[in-house]
Amino acid sequence: MTDTSARPDAGSTIPDRPTLEGLEARWDRVWSDAQVYAFDADTTREEVFSVDTPPPTASGSLHIGHVFGYSQADMIVRYQRMRGKNVFYPLGWDDNGLPTERRVQNYFGVRCDPSLPYDPDFTPPQEGGDNKSAKAANQLPISRRNFIELCERLTEIDEKSFEEVFRTLGLSVDWNHSYQTINARSRATSQRAFLENLAAGQAYQAEAPTMWDVTYRTAVAQAEQEDRERDGAYHRLGFTRADGSGEKVYIETTRPELLPACVALVAHPDDPRYQGLFGTTVISPLFGVEVPVHPHPLAQADKGAGIAMICTFGDANDVTWWRELELPTRSVIGRDGRFVADAPWITSPEGQERYAKLAGLTVFSAQKTVVEMAAETGDLVGEPKRITHPVKFYENGDKPLEFVTSRQWYLTNGGRDQSEDGLRRELIERGRQVTWHPAYMESRYRNWVEGLTGDWLISRQRFFGVPFPVWYAVGEDGEVAYDQVLTPEIADLPIDPTIDVPAGYTEEQRGRAGGFVADPDILDTWATSSLTPQLAGGWNEDPELFSKVYPMDLRPQGHDIIRTWLFATIVRSHLQQDSLPWKHASINGWILDPDRKKMSKSKGNVVTPIGLLHQHGSDGVRYWAGRARQGVDTAFDEGQMKIGRRLAIKILNASKFALGFGQAPADPAGRLAADPAAVTEALDRALLASLARVVDAATAAMDEMDYARALEVTEPFFWTFCDDYIELIKDRAHGSAGESGAASARAALAIALDVLLRLFAPVIVFATEEVWSWWREGSVHTQPWPEAAPLREAAAGEDASVLETLSDLVIVVRRIKSDAKVSQKTPILSLTLTVPAARAAQAEAGRADLMALGRVEALEIIGGEVEDAAASAVELGEPPVKQPRG
Repeated sequence: MTDTSARPDAGSTIPDRPTLEGLEARWDRVWSDAQVYAFDADTTREEVFSVDTPPPTASGSLHIGHVFGYSQADMIVRYQRMRGKNVFYPLGWDDNGLPTERRVQNYFGVRCDPSLPYDPDFTPPQEGGDNKSAKAANQLPISRRNFIELCERLTEIDEKSFEEVFRTLGLSVDWNHSYQTINARSRATSQRAFLENLAAGQAYQAEAPTMWDVTYRTAVAQAEQEDRERDGAYHRLGFTRADGSGEKVYIETTRPELLPACVALVAHPDDPRYQGLFGTTVISPLFGVEVPVHPHPLAQADKGAGIAMICTFGDANDVTWWRELELPTRSVIGRDGRFVADAPWITSPEGQERYAKLAGLTVFSAQKTVVEMAAETGDLVGEPKRITHPVKFYENGDKPLEFVTSRQWYLTNGGRDQSEDGLRRELIERGRQVTWHPAYMESRYRNWVEGLTGDWLISRQRFFGVPFPVWYAVGEDGEVAYDQVLTPEIADLPIDPTIDVPAGYTEEQRGRAGGFVADPDILDTWATSSLTPQLAGGWNEDPELFSKVYPMDLRPQGHDIIRTWLFATIVRSHLQQDSLPWKHASINGWILDPDRKKMSKSKGNVVTPIGLLHQHGSDGVRYWAGRARQGVDTAFDEGQMKIGRRLAIKILNASKFALGFGQAPADPAGRLAADPAAVTEALDRALLASLARVVDAATAAMDEMDYARALEVTEPFFWTFCDDYIELIKDRAHGSAGESGAASARAALAIALDVLLRLFAPVIVFATEEVWSWWREGSVHTQPWPEAAPLREAAAGEDASVLETLSDLVIVVRRIKSDAKVSQKTPILSLTLTVPAARAAQAEAGRADLMALGRVEALEIIGGEVEDAAASAVELGEPPVKQPRG
């Protein structure tokens, strides 16, 4: 789509002093008014290039990592647009989830208490605060509905500030197709997908041990967990054999506080030390509970004492042993992270008395108490052995995760499927079908899928998110029948089961015998954002649009969320549409701080982008992002941004010179900006021949979505164009060699400038658009990508190395004067240049231009047996006299 209205002042003159200042706001306004980046719905799927753009979490502020990744994606998108694709490039906002809730709590000084009634006239106690250390006790409790309204209010504010940054950055997204992950449209889409999964048997409930964050009191999925090294200790404890022998069996554990939850001991079946114990029982220290001893291959003979206690639950191995050995459940840690009041399986008076000392304690305090009691009774042998070991944390949490038994919703993802042709294998094959940029990222995806240990836990015990669209029947005895799931009609979505009522019931029956209760949980935020292709493409409400954009062409994202967002999206599309969600995945790296650590909000080492965009210009910041290769972690480097700013300024200034001889007529076909027949001089034709090579290389790179390589080949040519070619032909372009020589130089300048602007346009978006507006109609960003063939035709077979040879000689001539410490304007009365014999003819072809550049009055060029050009017999003239100012 070429919009000729995308100029602020058609027919404008070239400014006397081109500047980057103000370009971002001016061109964003022009692009928006002219709808330059709008998707044309009157299209076919073959004409479309669609993008599944990452929806940033609308909470707080963007950081430089966002600018980095989104700029790289935009470079790929802009290229596809210039290749004639009808680009579908939406941007969404990931509103729901824990980060938003935490920000609302700090910003408004409130916390959610679902037991409270809704207050339609509620006013928050503060607005604009950000006291992250404030305790929940100091926050005003409010109803769930009031809390959600504050979440919606704050995300709207954040989204506006985010959009301002992205517009300043020059993202060519279509703002007509923005979406939110929490609005009615997204809730309906997410709930429909869940209900279809439920009907297909892909979503199910289970009451089982679940990784639990005790601070936020919510379940945490495997993909949201991370290991952190923490101090710990091995405690050697003695269990007594129950055969009356009094013999001790010693175990070593880092979790002595879980002794009251012990249900068995386990050792490797081949360990000779414990062959006689298998099938017998032992009695736990302190609490006197008799437990069996089992063999199991997961037990490690070389770890600790080689025999371990199984507790419900200390770690993932405990869960596996508990399930496979069919052991009882004796949970002692509640959802608040404190020890529960009762442990009825402890029957001895001494054991009950000791457990009473643990009830209500945190895990840390309980461990200290158990160790003290074991030391007093002699059940603790020796001093604890200090260690450091990895401990599971929620990625946004600050306390270790615990296993808590709870009822949760799960979605099949192959994690429990070990069959050769099951879902796990199908999802691995889906990964192979994606074209990865860079290719090695596929192994990260495959490794994640192969390492899954369970299905996807999709329920969260939070408030701001997409509610599970289900209710449960309540029996006449008042017990909730979780196996009697009540669901709404698809046409009635979205629903909130805490407000809406299932068909056949009334509000008066809520929570009563014979009535119903709502599922109180919300979907994991990834369970919504994993549907971004469906959300953006209108799967639920606009099937025609969906058919034109899905499967999408590109998913750009960071490598750190391959295991979460990318994998989850493949899972959902595989289950919902039996297809890949997109064809290509472009993976960007992290931004590293000066200490080579990942920048993140949690580490407090992030840099916000708006100041950098104003200081270095958006083109300068985009240049820094464009120099980084896909998938590679990149250091935050303002030096690169400064280089990018200089490049953008040079584009303005070089273009001012190139266009200073009058505007060349635009070729309606968009092939060349001037009559190629006018290019008659060898140097000018060599320029176009060399530029054809650049176009070939840049096109090949961009076809592979390698924006960094395209910039890598374009930028050096541009500097040769500015520093060597323009300086060589400057006098000729002004007419020093007659009209034919001038016309040739001017035509070559116009053609080269036109092509270079289009080559740079995906990266340097504002400076190229500004120059384009000085002499051409429409937007440079909707022009065809340049082709090499017309340039080669205009070069008329000229060897591109003519330009290379003369560029080398320019260096020699300039060095003569710099070594003599005289001005470059100093004339050279006579000069002999010896060049490699094979390049003598090329040097002769540019003799006149070289003499004009170096102010050489007499030049002899000798072809000799040398590797590099060199000067001899140099006679310098008198330096020019400086004219006094004024």
